[in-house]
Amino acid sequence: MKQSRVLASVLAVVTGTAMAASRDTIYIVGSSTVYPFATVVAERFGKSTKFNTPKIESTGSGGGMKLFCEGVGVSHPDITNASRRIKKSEYGKCQKNGVKDIVEVKIGYDGIVVANSIEAPRFNLSRRDIFLALAKQVPDPKAPESGKLVANPYQTWKDVNPALPDYRIEVLGPPPTSGTRDAFAELAMEAGCKTFDWIRQIKDEAKKLKKSGDKQQAKALKNRYKAICHGVREDGRYIEAGENDNLIVQKLGVNPKALGVFGYSFLEQNEDRIQGSLIDGVAPEFELIASGKYPVSRPLFFYVKKAHVGKVPGIREYLAEFTSEKAWGEEGYLVDKGLIPMSREEREKYARDAKELNPMHF
Repeated sequence: MKQSRVLASVLAVVTGTAMAASRDTIYIVGSSTVYPFATVVAERFGKSTKFNTPKIESTGSGGGMKLFCEGVGVSHPDITNASRRIKKSEYGKCQKNGVKDIVEVKIGYDGIVVANSIEAPRFNLSRRDIFLALAKQVPDPKAPESGKLVANPYQTWKDVNPALPDYRIEVLGPPPTSGTRDAFAELAMEAGCKTFDWIRQIKDEAKKLKKSGDKQQAKALKNRYKAICHGVREDGRYIEAGENDNLIVQKLGVNPKALGVFGYSFLEQNEDRIQGSLIDGVAPEFELIASGKYPVSRPLFFYVKKAHVGKVPGIREYLAEFTSEKAWGEEGYLVDKGLIPMSREEREKYARDAKELNPMHF
């Protein structure tokens, strides 16, 4: 019985690899944030080589991982873009479905901006402000450190912080499938959430319980902490705007009092129409994101299915184009599109991994 399962698994991989040979165009899915960078690379690659221009779909990081990890073969993507690192659960799903060797390539950094129309005042938000404005439940305003949560009562930004405009809270942002949403929840909302001592202590207690061996109780506390810090209100103040960040930019022009959440590259491309809020007093500017001073910044990645290399034409060459200095270097064409470049050491490391197809390991 065990031998039969092993044989079936081997046949599935072999069959999938053979199927991949029947496709002559690279198929890429994933992050809407990485999409503009991948598209530029794909277009240049298609014009400068004998290979077809890769097909790219903006599905969101989570959606891309789901498609990528479903299996090996012509019906599955070769590459998925991600505005966060692959999760352990996603990696496990890939392994289970025969996607064994995955090459991880970090491409650079990006800042998550909270922007609005240049026709309105520029916001200066703390991460605590962001949490209080957007969380599903917040500490009781009458006794914030009492340990009591209430349904979010804040209706305007002035309610959250008297120094902010008296505008109705209305934030257009990515859906749960988006890596931008994941990173925003962790870097902005959770950071603001942890400014309440009693909430931070929930996470600390979960870590202590895990170390002591009480994994079940530790997991329960961890889930409670995440529900508090990552839970987004559902009363119309936060509006899921899909995976099309350009659509958010357009809507901000129509409604100057609304705010939008998206990657820095979209801010840079539309500076004649929108402006980025200061976060904890720091502006979302290229140098400040690159230096790490801007508090809501994250790395960007793509992941390659090694089983498809050599079967689908052009994957090696596409990787070479993306990881070339002319593309992602300090003066590369991707920097002109808003990508924050890695250090030379990091670029050399990931370029080597891409060239040698070194599989990642958790």
